[in-house]
Amino acid sequence: MLRRAASFLLLAWLAGFLLFAIALPLPHEGGKSDAVVVFTGGEGRIPRGLDVLEKGWASKLLVSGVDREVRPAEFVAEYAVPARTMECCVSLGFESYDTRSNAAEAARWLAKGRFKSVRLVTTDWHMRRAAFELAKMIPDSVTVIRDAVPSEPSLRILFLEYHKLLASYVSRIWDQ
Repeated sequence: MLRRAASFLLLAWLAGFLLFAIALPLPHEGGKSDAVVVFTGGEGRIPRGLDVLEKGWASKLLVSGVDREVRPAEFVAEYAVPARTMECCVSLGFESYDTRSNAAEAARWLAKGRFKSVRLVTTDWHMRRAAFELAKMIPDSVTVIRDAVPSEPSLRILFLEYHKLLASYVSRIWDQ
């Protein structure tokens, strides 16, 4: 009986990992949302968020998890953000340091702005956990559009992220 249960768990884990690794989320082209939130930490995330803003798919942008040493002028120079766009539409969040705190920072910003829909931008391998953490912290009435930035993650990154996602699920069940 114990062997069967262990075999079943191993097969379920393996199937879950294969599905996780093979079916990475994709970018979401078009569509509108009230705001866009970028969780920093991966290549292409901030440019994608700025592109969404420039295309008019969202009117406000939060870049969550910006290093505390970064000044707005440095951000403007690094990403060639027009001053007008920076003033009206871009917020830099300096409070977060991991995915869970990114979600908390984004949830506070979304509530303050009374946004009803948000486009979440993060790397494809990170999207599932980022969206899961954000969904735990915002009202069900807020629509989340997942907009994944394509990447070529290593097996190590996929392995670690899969286990972080599983830990998030278990933590959610444990907290209930």
